[in-house]
Amino acid sequence: MSRDTKRNIGRRSVLKATSALGAFLGLGGVTSATPGRSPGPKKDEIVVGVSDSVSASKATIDSKLPSKATIVHTNETLGYVAVEFPSRASTQARENFKRNVLEADDVEYAEDNATYEAIATPNDPQYGQQYAPQQVNCEAAWDVTYGDPGVTISVVDQGIQYDHEDLEGNMDGSVSNYGDDFVDNDGDPYPVSASENHGTHVGGIAAGGTNNATGHAGISNCSLLSARALGDGGGGSLTDIADAIQWSADQGADVINMSLGGGGFSQTLSNACEYAYNQGSLLVAAAGNGYGNSVSYPAAYDTVMAVSSLDEGETLSAFSNLGPEIELAAPGGNVLSSIPWDNYDTFSGTSMASPVVAGVAGLTLSAHPNLSNAELRSHLQNTAVDVGLSSEEQGHGRVDAGQAVTTDPGDGGGGGDPGDGTCGDETNTETAEGNISSSNPSDAYSYTLDTADPCSATVSLSGPSSADFDLYLTLDGRTPTTSDYDRRSYNWGSDEEISVDLSGNEELGILVNQYSGSGSYTLTIEELGK
Repeated sequence: MSRDTKRNIGRRSVLKATSALGAFLGLGGVTSATPGRSPGPKKDEIVVGVSDSVSASKATIDSKLPSKATIVHTNETLGYVAVEFPSRASTQARENFKRNVLEADDVEYAEDNATYEAIATPNDPQYGQQYAPQQVNCEAAWDVTYGDPGVTISVVDQGIQYDHEDLEGNMDGSVSNYGDDFVDNDGDPYPVSASENHGTHVGGIAAGGTNNATGHAGISNCSLLSARALGDGGGGSLTDIADAIQWSADQGADVINMSLGGGGFSQTLSNACEYAYNQGSLLVAAAGNGYGNSVSYPAAYDTVMAVSSLDEGETLSAFSNLGPEIELAAPGGNVLSSIPWDNYDTFSGTSMASPVVAGVAGLTLSAHPNLSNAELRSHLQNTAVDVGLSSEEQGHGRVDAGQAVTTDPGDGGGGGDPGDGTCGDETNTETAEGNISSSNPSDAYSYTLDTADPCSATVSLSGPSSADFDLYLTLDGRTPTTSDYDRRSYNWGSDEEISVDLSGNEELGILVNQYSGSGSYTLTIEELGK
């Protein structure tokens, strides 16, 4: 790294914890440091603060110093001195000094001269024109990781311009042509024209080059795969999309982004998403741009995280779909990213919000590589920020990269004490039996939590193979309907299952509904606690 580059990074860095007092108080009352005092962290120093009544801090503390400890810095305005111990001094010697000096009436505090670090601010020249990474608290996450290239995000979309100046460094080189083409079936997902820009824009949001002194900053520096399933006109067939999802999972994609939708429920697409989820991929999709309509597919599938769109002011974008399937919200209005050919532009849509979540998922997995896709999904939910919208608008809240990366997944993101129990330490199981027929096409149940500290529940339905029953669940105790619920399971047949995370405040409302056929069924509720 050149000296000029280092200097530039220094100018663009912001301290994690810095006092503005120097700006207001000036430099009066600050003595020069002891000659030879090293710059940077001072791990051998103790800072001692004196009361306002003390006129000379140095003289006050001098008499209280142990042998070989020296005062190396004084600030009379703020009323503190820095005491340096020999590097060979034991930790206990430093602790003894802090304890003993506090016994003096004129000493208010004694603390280590702690080290603070710069919060990462990328050097991408267009970063100042962006708001999406800042809104989801990326800088706090980037202080830990910009993203591990070993984490792969596959973009099922139009083709990505994989030699774009701001993308080529993050393309997954382990796959020929950085992806595959399911539209033209030629193995090369490169866009065929400049108007085929959606995939490049989406890919640039999730994993455009960050801190590479080029263009904009993507959410992560994870690796990108391009699964071209939409053509130049923006449309794509059901089978091409399903094949692209399956291919992405087979390549080991950790995260699959799908900024597409509109075709309604499809068993083929549902099966593809279920296949990828069972392979370990986290699937993220755009909720749709139907101006308040219900969540579109594939986002509405149980195996997929549905993402709604926020504007810069963290209000719901006017175009965003909403509904009980929404799990997270993310910035989607006027989001800056890459487009062909080595250009940049702002686009709006839930298509832009979805890759923000995909990129945050990549950052999170980079910091917590042992998370399964189910655990990653829960962790993103648990660390989301409530921005004051309804659950049908924001789901669990606005995705937060800083909290997702810096929060121990074992904490659940809810502020609980680590080690306060493992989910499953306590188990309660209840069953109920019923019969669905033309005269009784549905049964409703209400379930109150039994465990002292509930953490999850699984509701299972087992019915006759000749029938098709659906299962609906609410988390606030209200009786579900087929259009008003928090979770649902309606695969073919009458064996259904829904698993949910619990915080302890929920009451489950359950609906068993007939789609076709009739017969007896068994409903099982397994509740896990800590």
